[in-house]
Amino acid sequence: MSPTQQARAPVRKGRRNSPAAPPDPSPTDVALARLAKALGHPTRVTIVRMLSAQGVCNCGDIVCQHPLAQATVSQHLKVLKDAGLVQGEIDGPRVCYCIHPETVKKLKALVGAL
Repeated sequence: MSPTQQARAPVRKGRRNSPAAPPDPSPTDVALARLAKALGHPTRVTIVRMLSAQGVCNCGDIVCQHPLAQATVSQHLKVLKDAGLVQGEIDGPRVCYCIHPETVKKLKALVGAL
């Protein structure tokens, strides 16, 4: 076929031999992705390590250990709390945080199953 004939050849729409659409993610995959996303920032990983080592910390103690503003640390704690990795308990004017052991156990199992 000459270059002119190739230019005039009809263009086929769609992909040839396109792969099948990926299956919907399983609930297990969704749970793992949600927890992994919560741990997707190094500061949040250090907060989880700190809480694992110390047991319970109030927000002020966590702020003292990180070179970040209190509002930034609070936002990181909110992400971890929303994912269920930490839990907070109001103790007077402070909020004390600790690891949620069942969620951490679930995270370990999900990662171990990869």
